[in-house]
Amino acid sequence: MSKRSCLAPSARFLLPALLVLGLGGCQTTGLEDVTGALGGKPETAGKADARPDMDALRERYRARPGDPSVALAYGKALRETGQRAQAVAVLEQAVLGHPSNKALLAGYGRALADSGNFQQAFDVLSRAHTPEDPDWRILSAQGAALDQLGRNEEAQQYYAAALKIVPNEPTVLSNLGLSYVLQNNLPKAEQVLGRAYQRNQNDPRVRANLALVLGLQGREAEAEILVKADLPPDQAAAKVTALRQLLAKKQQRADN
Repeated sequence: MSKRSCLAPSARFLLPALLVLGLGGCQTTGLEDVTGALGGKPETAGKADARPDMDALRERYRARPGDPSVALAYGKALRETGQRAQAVAVLEQAVLGHPSNKALLAGYGRALADSGNFQQAFDVLSRAHTPEDPDWRILSAQGAALDQLGRNEEAQQYYAAALKIVPNEPTVLSNLGLSYVLQNNLPKAEQVLGRAYQRNQNDPRVRANLALVLGLQGREAEAEILVKADLPPDQAAAKVTALRQLLAKKQQRADN
């Protein structure tokens, strides 16, 4: 079987559908919303708070466009405010001027993944570290990109490499668990996501992924408890509704 095989039909819809179970109140649809892999998520601050920072960063970038640290900070801020095409453009230009700057390459790779350019993101991220000095965050991000390409077995190898550096890191375990979900290996996914949840019960993405796996196995009550944890009543109700809709869609696809 080719390693580039497509996602299983019954799991294919999970990637976009999982977005509704991401961070509370966040409407972006970057890869990190699905797996938590890429980092750089904004804090839950209002847009009014972010605007002055963006204005200041924009002015700094216009004044010093060739400064890699300024370009990186501006590109990251663009990603965090959902301006993905602009982030790609800024970081691509910076990488052209500093092709060996690993921090820029990592930021550019993440921006490409945000924009859905997963193969290019994987290739760029591969240049952002070396086998002699591996970065577990980039290994995990590469795994997430491979999962988006349907190359789940390869993705799991990258997660395993990351876990050798940071054993039991919950974000990597969460990515690995979701990779098993995409292969319809729900018992294995539950085992791995359970480990992630034990390590960090406060990460809403870990809880959402574990809730999904429990729900897909018919344990909706347990799933809803996880989804509602630490949320205001209105947000909790919205998350439960989203989970139920996701599970219903999964069942409809299974029946067809």
